[in-house]
Amino acid sequence: MISKQTIDKIFSTIRVEEIVGEYVQLKRAGSNFKGLSPFHDEKSPSFVVSPSKQIWKDFSTGKGGTAISFLMEIENFTYPEALRHAAKKYGIEIEEDQREFSEEAKHAQTEKDQLYKIHEVANTYFQEILWDSEEGRSIGLAYFRERELKDDIIKKFQLGYSVEKKNAFTVYAEEKGYTKDILEKSGLSIFPENTPSGIDRFRERVIFPIHSFSGRVLGFGARILKNNVKTAKYLNSPETEIYHKSNVLYGLNQSKQAISRKNNCLLVEGYMDVIALHMSGIENVVASSGTSLTIEQIKLIKRLTENVTILFDGDNAGIKASFRSIDMLLTEGMNIRVLLFPEGDDPDSFARKHPQDYVEKFIENEATDFIDFKADILLKDAGNDPIKKAEAIQNIVKSVSFVQNALKREVYLKEVSNKFGLSEQSLFNELDVQKQITQNQTQHIQQQKEKTPAKLEIVPLDEEKEDPYLYDVLFMESKLVDHMLMFGDIVLKRTNDKNEEYQITVIEEILLHFEEEQYNFLVKGNEIIINQVKEGIQKDELRSGNFFVAFMDEEITSKVVDALIPLDELENWGSRNIYPPNYGDKIAEQVQGDVLLHKYRYIDYLIKETAKQLDQYSETDEVKYYELIKKITLLKQASIRLSDIIEYSPIKGIYVDRKR
Repeated sequence: MISKQTIDKIFSTIRVEEIVGEYVQLKRAGSNFKGLSPFHDEKSPSFVVSPSKQIWKDFSTGKGGTAISFLMEIENFTYPEALRHAAKKYGIEIEEDQREFSEEAKHAQTEKDQLYKIHEVANTYFQEILWDSEEGRSIGLAYFRERELKDDIIKKFQLGYSVEKKNAFTVYAEEKGYTKDILEKSGLSIFPENTPSGIDRFRERVIFPIHSFSGRVLGFGARILKNNVKTAKYLNSPETEIYHKSNVLYGLNQSKQAISRKNNCLLVEGYMDVIALHMSGIENVVASSGTSLTIEQIKLIKRLTENVTILFDGDNAGIKASFRSIDMLLTEGMNIRVLLFPEGDDPDSFARKHPQDYVEKFIENEATDFIDFKADILLKDAGNDPIKKAEAIQNIVKSVSFVQNALKREVYLKEVSNKFGLSEQSLFNELDVQKQITQNQTQHIQQQKEKTPAKLEIVPLDEEKEDPYLYDVLFMESKLVDHMLMFGDIVLKRTNDKNEEYQITVIEEILLHFEEEQYNFLVKGNEIIINQVKEGIQKDELRSGNFFVAFMDEEITSKVVDALIPLDELENWGSRNIYPPNYGDKIAEQVQGDVLLHKYRYIDYLIKETAKQLDQYSETDEVKYYELIKKITLLKQASIRLSDIIEYSPIKGIYVDRKR
């Protein structure tokens, strides 16, 4: 178990903006950063990162927390896994508490955990075979060096080799305690009926591990080296609980920082294309690994940049098939350029032939926008045939119809107009036709989805809003707790009944109010926070927001983040020379007023709850009945006195015509 000292060191060292910045393209907005939510489709940024508070908040989904909770959310890490990942990133050595675990605890691993672990074991095994075994060096390493890969690149991408022996890895894994069931589910081993001892799926192949965004091994690609064998050149891991090829881009883990830094992603087809470009010094590159580009893969790229340059082989027969990928990229709001390498070259061979500067300048100068690219390909086929030429233009306008931004659409249509000498009006008419076709197709797909039974999500009813008295008191209860979290250690100057000045913190004043009222908290999360605050005071600690940020309770963390990053922080008013008053500028008056208002709302709530009991005792217990009447009378008198103090008007609301 990770020691508390190590956990404290991790939290004091890591930077939320750096960890989140690997997954989300962040832009400075005043003292914060903003970006598009990685958890929800959106066009306007609602994701806020606060470097000063070391927390994040996603207003589109309501999620929020620390850098560690972000890793848990986006990578499905457990708490220890997120801590280990952060420690590795920042070079922090993990200290373990020496604790004996029960057999039950040792076996309480989920299947997903076991899949991650067996893939890590396999990855280490394949690398050791490549570097340390005679077969690995003479066949696997020799192949990579023949492809001119340097040792540091081989190690960077963790390339490996699987030996010729049919079940070498299977035996190795079983000796380490992994079952046939997990080996089969991982796809690393196959157990045919006639071979109960198992067969290694990737035997006699060089290995390319496929990593998640954060660097965990999800699966493998493997290339056979013999030419005389009738089998697929490349073999990939099957779909598993942790590996879905449509959700993964090869090389993204190694390239994400360069993509974000250069604000551009180069998109290629194969593993070796990615590796060769990295070796030449061009690192902002990923591969779709031979699969058709998917929406999920595009969203991975969009976290880092909206600019994509697609690199094609000069003689690639599947170029036309890429048109669908272009349309998908445009639909997701990406800016696209396309590059065709000279005939006979692909990104791998071209990068090995030329120095980095030459390759970078070639990509920069030769890449064209998608209109020129599609026009060159389609018009070459059309020749002098006017019908085919019209169809080619229709195809280009169809792509423009996928562009989400109206201004960009108009600019693209002007470019098409100039290129083909057509009137803009005719192109806009065609655009309307293509948009209608696309809309009809989308509606059809949506209707098909609706026919498919979906997993129902149970959303609890917002019951307190049906009871305005309950809603009002809950609102004020949470507001007071928010004050404690945001401004708990601020010292307030107060005067007592004898006109004597004294000082008290925000935390202490609000706690005193709750204790005087003998208040029973209606929100469980607020009660937990208050109990922690009380415990802190007994230890001479003032526990405000920062203490609770790392509290491993989703409800508490969400509550604290809501308090520390209010909704108005989405707006960068300063950029528009607007400087509204900050929340907390008049915290002394806010606390005083909100304490009174909470007291007022709570009394109204108690009156309503007490009145509910009258019918119960009106005919059965006269003494109890009159006790309740007396209680309601006293509460109403208190309510009237409070309404005078806070100058409440049932028509105009709170704090009306307050005398200054």
